[in-house]
Amino acid sequence: MNQDTEVDMKEVELNEMEPEKQPMNAAGAAGAGSAEKNGLVKLKVADDDEAASAKFTGLSKEELLKVAGSPGWVRTRWVLLVLFWLGWLGMLAGAVVIIVQAPRCRQLPTQRWWHKGALYRIGDIQAFQPGSAGNLAGLEERLDYLSTLKVRGVVLGPVHHNQKDDLAQTDLKQISPTLGSKDDFDKFLQSARKKSIRVILDLTPNYNSENPWFLPSEVETVALKMKEALEFWLQAGVDGFQIRNVETLTNATLFLAEWQNITQSFNEDRLLIAGTDSSDLQEILKLLDSTSDLLVTNSYLSRPDFAIKDIQFLVTQYLDATGDRWCSWSLSQAGLLTSFVPTSLIRLYQLLFFTLPGTPVFSYGDEIGLALPGEPVEAPVMLWDEFSLLNASRPGSALVNVSLTVKGQDGVLGSPLSLFRKLSDERGKERSLLHGDFHTVSSGPSLLSYIRYWDQNKRFLVVLNFGDRSAAVNLGAASLPNNASLPTTAKLLLSTQPEREAGSSLELQRLNLEPREGLLLHFPYVA
Repeated sequence: MNQDTEVDMKEVELNEMEPEKQPMNAAGAAGAGSAEKNGLVKLKVADDDEAASAKFTGLSKEELLKVAGSPGWVRTRWVLLVLFWLGWLGMLAGAVVIIVQAPRCRQLPTQRWWHKGALYRIGDIQAFQPGSAGNLAGLEERLDYLSTLKVRGVVLGPVHHNQKDDLAQTDLKQISPTLGSKDDFDKFLQSARKKSIRVILDLTPNYNSENPWFLPSEVETVALKMKEALEFWLQAGVDGFQIRNVETLTNATLFLAEWQNITQSFNEDRLLIAGTDSSDLQEILKLLDSTSDLLVTNSYLSRPDFAIKDIQFLVTQYLDATGDRWCSWSLSQAGLLTSFVPTSLIRLYQLLFFTLPGTPVFSYGDEIGLALPGEPVEAPVMLWDEFSLLNASRPGSALVNVSLTVKGQDGVLGSPLSLFRKLSDERGKERSLLHGDFHTVSSGPSLLSYIRYWDQNKRFLVVLNFGDRSAAVNLGAASLPNNASLPTTAKLLLSTQPEREAGSSLELQRLNLEPREGLLLHFPYVA
């Protein structure tokens, strides 16, 4: 069939279509010629060979090479290559400049666990946990409470069997039957460890007597028993030891060095605490010099020949004298804060101890301002609730004001307990408070002000008014180093007076403190 025949057949097919499906004729179709009929469109279908010849096949390899080698494309490629390497080198140079000009971060100091928070002394378990629960098993039930205080370690006991003034019947490796058994102690130890609370064991040998180290003639036997006990309890898993009244121990510095060597040889993460009633700075320094990494609790800050308003002099003198040694802060080796200062100053001393460089050491009850006239200084009944004295069966005991108890202060804004928890939390997470530099700031009579800072971290300003009158603070920052300069304003983290609003911005040149008020302020690092 020829091409004309194919066209005629298609015309027939279009004519046979229903009228409504036929193409509409154009207005000028009548004059299109005799070959076209009304409503017809003549189509020409291309052959397969023609369609195939119309496809684009692109440039051949030879054509591509010819174009690529043209002068225009060569110049374009060189320009793009040079721009790429110039951009890369520019970014590299910029990175180097940023690294060189950026301030260097200070290397973090090596810190042990006792550097990172407070220690909590429980000298008398039966007074801390009065009644039938006054034993190691009952103490284990209080670990949840200790966790809320965020203390790093518990200084426990003494808990060993001690026959008063009888060295032969004193066993430093046996738990006193009134407190439980070795199994009870092991269980308490494991439970404390699960809550990240370390256990320091008090091994003062003759603790039931006025002669805690027996007679001077027995010192060699005591030393041998101490050595055996240290090794025994280290194997049992304790995290350190406390030894009190070392001022009455003959050749104390020699024995402390030996016992520290035993403790550190077992594990460098084990602590030795030496306690003394002495407030003489030279005697305290002599103990500190006996061995490294020794904590010494003492009565230096509660010296009877100094008034409370002299606290700035005592703190700065102590820090200057101890130099690079790690300090501990307390008012005694065992007693409550309220045994030495009025209850109205408890919050102030909490703020002071938690923000000084060193380890704060508290006795149980210090967190609530425990003060019970007539109770033993080192073993007062812990006030859990209004019934605690009744549970202890003390002579003349009665209900106590609930606001003085853990129950009454728990969750109460501004209470000593709430302040203790807040300070303990900040002390454990802020580098400036953990291991930052310390500089005092002159501020006025009865005032103690200082700044804590570390590298590029948040800075802290502490202002304490130990007087019984309101005080206008005149901060003299001229002696501060350049990297510790004070801003014009700082934000209030907390006050010992709950009336102040936390988070408010205070002008440092217009600070006024209420009687016995302390402020903890913070401000950012500025390069």
